[in-house]
Amino acid sequence: MVTHIDRCVRISPADKARLRLLFLAKHAQASGAPDAVDGNHAVYHHEMRTTLEEIGLNIRVANSYEALFERPDVDFVVTLLNRGGFQNSEMMAPLLLSWRDMPFMGASPILRGVSDDKYLSKLIASAHGVPTMPAQIFRRGGLVAEPAFRAERLVVKPNASSASWGLAMVDSWAEAQAQIDYLHGQGHDVLVEAWAPLLDVAVPVVGGSGGQPWILPPMMYVPADPHRARSHEEKRGLIDAGDDPLVLVEDRALLTQLEDMTRRLLPELWPFDYGRFEFRYDPVSGAAQFMEVNLSCNLWSKKTISRSARAIGVDHQMLVETIIGHSLERQGLLTEAPLQVAA
Repeated sequence: MVTHIDRCVRISPADKARLRLLFLAKHAQASGAPDAVDGNHAVYHHEMRTTLEEIGLNIRVANSYEALFERPDVDFVVTLLNRGGFQNSEMMAPLLLSWRDMPFMGASPILRGVSDDKYLSKLIASAHGVPTMPAQIFRRGGLVAEPAFRAERLVVKPNASSASWGLAMVDSWAEAQAQIDYLHGQGHDVLVEAWAPLLDVAVPVVGGSGGQPWILPPMMYVPADPHRARSHEEKRGLIDAGDDPLVLVEDRALLTQLEDMTRRLLPELWPFDYGRFEFRYDPVSGAAQFMEVNLSCNLWSKKTISRSARAIGVDHQMLVETIIGHSLERQGLLTEAPLQVAA
């Protein structure tokens, strides 16, 4: 019987000594204090750096895309440089690394682009029979389009939004249009979707032993007021909101439903090293609907993936080593088989 620990990957001491890694993140060289703009992302990047060092990996650090303009003198890149301050920046580091034929953690540029386009990911879900909320895309500079659906409440947000920046919840298409115009003016494509009750559920998926997807326990976000959207400032820790109120999903019917929907979507997006499949769950009707997928998402120990892994006895360091070990193995960089983890 395969246990949770059996799914973990441990990199051999010989490979740890041989491989040279570059850790690329905006705050990779910072002290670990919260940043005035990026908030807890600075804490997260510092934690990731120290975790890589504690694993025993031979790392160098850089904090800008310029480090990739020439081929880095390393064997592998761990990149958390996702948001570069311009449109489609999620693809920038993967594209530069692909250009230099440099293996890296995450997913291919095209998969990063598809997952970052929330509207396209909804089309993928619909194509596989996974229910999702009615939605409409308003591309910047695109054709004028009339509202395609009716809803009592609408969510308007950048189509490639991060941490709820620019999100608005409105009660009419007139209000939606005002937010669309504002976001277009900020340089964003805009997604409008019907608001769905009530609770956000995330299904973490990482690469595990044997090169296969490892679906971790789903986590439900249970806020005091489920009708209020979380703000960008809350998600980034720019205001004091405490730790995310996450609880394990225990309802067997919901667990079955979430795993089924996630497995339907995986063939379109695999291979990748880690991500979250996000759904909206209504406990009254029992219905779950796909919202989005986030590849190469937040790996901070206080966030969803790490807290899910911890619930089954996999600590943060072991989780990070598993993700990196999976990535190294699938790209042919390990000379020795990954070590079995002692239970």
